[in-house]
Amino acid sequence: MREYDYLIVGAGLYGSMFAHCARLAGKRCLVIDRRSHLGGNLYCEEVDGINVHKYGAHIFHTSDKEVWDFVNAIVPFNRYTNSPMASYKGRLYNLPFNMNTFYQMWGVLTPAEAKAKVDEQRQEAVAAMRHAGVGEPRNLEEQALLLVGRDIYERLIRGYTEKQWGRPCRELPAFIIRRLPLRFVFDNNYFNDSYQGVPIGGYNRLIDGLLEGVETKTGCDFFQNRAHWSELAERIVFTGKIDEYFDYCLGRLEYRTVSFEQQILDTPNYQGNAVVNYTEAEVPYTRIIEHKHFEAFGQAVYDNPRTVISKEFSTEWAEGMEPYYPINDGRNNRLAEQYREMAAREDGVLFGGRLAEYRYYDMAPIVEKVLKYRYEL
Repeated sequence: MREYDYLIVGAGLYGSMFAHCARLAGKRCLVIDRRSHLGGNLYCEEVDGINVHKYGAHIFHTSDKEVWDFVNAIVPFNRYTNSPMASYKGRLYNLPFNMNTFYQMWGVLTPAEAKAKVDEQRQEAVAAMRHAGVGEPRNLEEQALLLVGRDIYERLIRGYTEKQWGRPCRELPAFIIRRLPLRFVFDNNYFNDSYQGVPIGGYNRLIDGLLEGVETKTGCDFFQNRAHWSELAERIVFTGKIDEYFDYCLGRLEYRTVSFEQQILDTPNYQGNAVVNYTEAEVPYTRIIEHKHFEAFGQAVYDNPRTVISKEFSTEWAEGMEPYYPINDGRNNRLAEQYREMAAREDGVLFGGRLAEYRYYDMAPIVEKVLKYRYEL
């Protein structure tokens, strides 16, 4: 009889959700994390009374009422609506692409005018591909031009995407943007989901609620004493890098990572919005996050005379950095599938989450996925 039923490696959303469900099922759990705090990339740090999303902006959104009710039973969520802006050479555009964007781009006033303009530019892209003897888009640039035309691509997609991935759009696979939604209505809400928001008081309250009654240890690297940690529990829930778990025996998977330049400013309102993307290639950062706008609305923004911003820089991952995004090109997808096949044969270990599955997940699908385990614990 071992000390725990589950050793959970990683205190991010997946690990915290699993620990919560397992505890409710009467299981003994130990959650360990190599960082000095719980919560993984959801961790918030209070700076001058503002909850700063230390690892980038996180907005919870879902159309699943069960998922929404579940997280709100842990901590109430606010009414934050994600409505980012894009800045290109001194001009601002609304995102996602909607009638406000088309008016700012071309001065069109009606959906019919906007659609005609988009269709005209799409046809130009089709003609260019035919002239080149190309049937299907060979790369992200050609795909984007077919979807939205040259003006939107050049101003709002190209520079941002190349900074995000560190590669020219002509070298990126077309499938990265199979869809680029165009809304012919005046609607700046980025998500189509029925529910969205941010925990009142920050994401630490969500993680603390999930881990209430669960034993946790921070500053513990599973790989530095793997035999010791593995002996403590009947089963392991692993949320770290899948290739690292198998000692990179098939080769290393690649990731993109993000770094942040944080500033405290003596102004109550720096940019008037939580998220502003910088889509021109000449600006080195991809976006600026102003954290107070996730939780302060209207006049409440001015209750605090200071604000905190984070400039976000996207770079290639290297050892010692935090891996953020899988690079879903052919080589990495093939390698990841081989590792996933090995994971499926690993007795007594459940692999879950963005790094352990080498898949990008929003938060709500993680909650939904782990909730299904409740009946198997």
